[in-house]
Amino acid sequence: MRHPPDVPVTGSPWPPIADYAFLSDCEVTALVAPSGNVEWMCVPRMDSPSVFGAILDRDAGMFSLAPAEARVPAGQRYIPGTNILETTWGTKTGWLIVRDVLLVGPWRHDRDRSHTHRRSPTDYDAEHVLLRTLRCVNGTVPVHMECDPIYDYGRATARWQYSGAAYEECSATFEGHDLKLKLHSDLRLGIEGTTIRARTTMHDGDLAYVAMSWGDDHDVGAGAPTSFGEAYKRLVFTADFWHEWLAQGNFPDHPWRVYLQRSALTLKGLVYAPTGAMCAAATTSLPESPGGQRNWDYRYSWVRDSTFMLWALYTLGFDWEADDFFHFIAEVCAGADLQVMYGIGGERQLEEEVLDALEGYEHSRPVRIGNDAYRHQQHDVWGSALDSFYLHTKSRDGLRDMYWPLLSQQVEKALTHWREPDRGIWEVRGEPKHFTSSKIMCWVAADRGARLARVREDEAKIERWQAAADEIKADVLAHGVDERGVLTQHYGTSGLDASLLLAPLVRFLAPDDERIVNTVNAIDRELTVHGLVLRYRVEQTDDGLGSQEEGSFTICSFWLASALSEIGEHKRARAVCERLLSYASPLGLYGEELDPLSGRHLGNFPQAFTHLALINACMHVIRADREIALAQQPLDARRREAL
Repeated sequence: MRHPPDVPVTGSPWPPIADYAFLSDCEVTALVAPSGNVEWMCVPRMDSPSVFGAILDRDAGMFSLAPAEARVPAGQRYIPGTNILETTWGTKTGWLIVRDVLLVGPWRHDRDRSHTHRRSPTDYDAEHVLLRTLRCVNGTVPVHMECDPIYDYGRATARWQYSGAAYEECSATFEGHDLKLKLHSDLRLGIEGTTIRARTTMHDGDLAYVAMSWGDDHDVGAGAPTSFGEAYKRLVFTADFWHEWLAQGNFPDHPWRVYLQRSALTLKGLVYAPTGAMCAAATTSLPESPGGQRNWDYRYSWVRDSTFMLWALYTLGFDWEADDFFHFIAEVCAGADLQVMYGIGGERQLEEEVLDALEGYEHSRPVRIGNDAYRHQQHDVWGSALDSFYLHTKSRDGLRDMYWPLLSQQVEKALTHWREPDRGIWEVRGEPKHFTSSKIMCWVAADRGARLARVREDEAKIERWQAAADEIKADVLAHGVDERGVLTQHYGTSGLDASLLLAPLVRFLAPDDERIVNTVNAIDRELTVHGLVLRYRVEQTDDGLGSQEEGSFTICSFWLASALSEIGEHKRARAVCERLLSYASPLGLYGEELDPLSGRHLGNFPQAFTHLALINACMHVIRADREIALAQQPLDARRREAL
């Protein structure tokens, strides 16, 4: 797998991370490069092995569709209000439009029951089809298609055979795996070893399609279109699905509306519909530092994201998705001890494995699947879970009896362990510390527990849990504040941590408290590089990875905007938001990090946590804008009489 790649003039065979487009049918996701190459796609779930993995190794599978002699499109966009990609190509002989979509159709299980869905059925379901349509709009355009799936992260090649009457249909199997693929097209498909190729010249007005479906022997190809007309109807149905879903939201009439809508669509695409779990990102092992070892698998669901997910969805009016994710969190909280993270199907064991055969994005190794962070002890999980239940209860004006034993258990866990060190919100792989943000989240667990106990009128728990919350707060203020009056990363240090920007957001102290103001200003002053916030200074933090540099975590910069808004620094908050929005990818997406010097997107992509923080920060600023506008005295337009 170490064949020297053809290196373009950019110096790398990999597109910049920010240039990828994101597709989803709410069960499977895909990343499409500007060249028309599908370079990442896992089936049958978001966290399954990849069938196209070129983003991690140029020999790990891809699916290209583009003009034969062009690599750079004239333009690319999402069809507004959807996750359907439209790429326009201009060549010396003509113009071509390609649309890529993971199809969504009507609910499929009318005569049987789904084996994967644990949430209530809706009107829609994933079709398990990647559809690519072509339309020549001017002149003539030679087109080349190449489909080279290599399953299981480049370890299992396809065995193709014709399954139609002529050249319109091919089927693939993979030795040792149950997965079946089927390719339908009105192009003439040719089998060349493990690859399917097609080539044609399209003329003005010509239409064509290619559809790849997946499944087992029972259902593979069942949802695939068999003509362009049918393909177009399926595409329109999927567009209607996205439009109808987006219309349920409450988006402010504001210049930032488009960013909020794109973030909402991205989050919807990262929600695994059968369980309601939110996948933290669509990818694994995209590097936080190119060429470095900070490469992790983010195709799982973190409990810490739950509060932000529910806040964002309830704020924008997407109650169904919020409820589904809440029920997923409630399920994983039941029974055994609460973990930091889970599989999107609720799996508890996420064993980490290094794939030595893959060279990694821009030679960034190791490439990992699975994530050993599931073993870590992180004390913020109880607060995140309790805050989720608290937000859900506020939205429903009541708390169901079935949840009370579960909630009580999580509060008691926090009270049992809050005095112990942990690995913190960033899952550091160094020695456990008494991280201040973890203590604050244990306070959240006790505080929200006491508030929920008031709903239940459980006087004994109200008194005991409130007393515990007061004790935790006193301990943090005694040991987690330095001589400057600033909250510190952990006890016994003067180092800073961007996670402390959450303190005013979770109402640990009042926004006008001097220690909150000092902390926000210190982070803005000392953890900011070229206007972007670092998680922490790597030279001051034992994260188990040495002093290897990393980019700025974009979520931290959005937290800064929210925190500045909380302490009344509206102009500074707006400036931070405007700067961050200017860093959006060409399609309005965000990765995990931004390089403070170049603005380059780094880390797994797209990143749910970043888009959640964007919604939070933008809504903070928009609300402050409205409050300022309402406070302005209206102009007196009456004509004044001359003296």
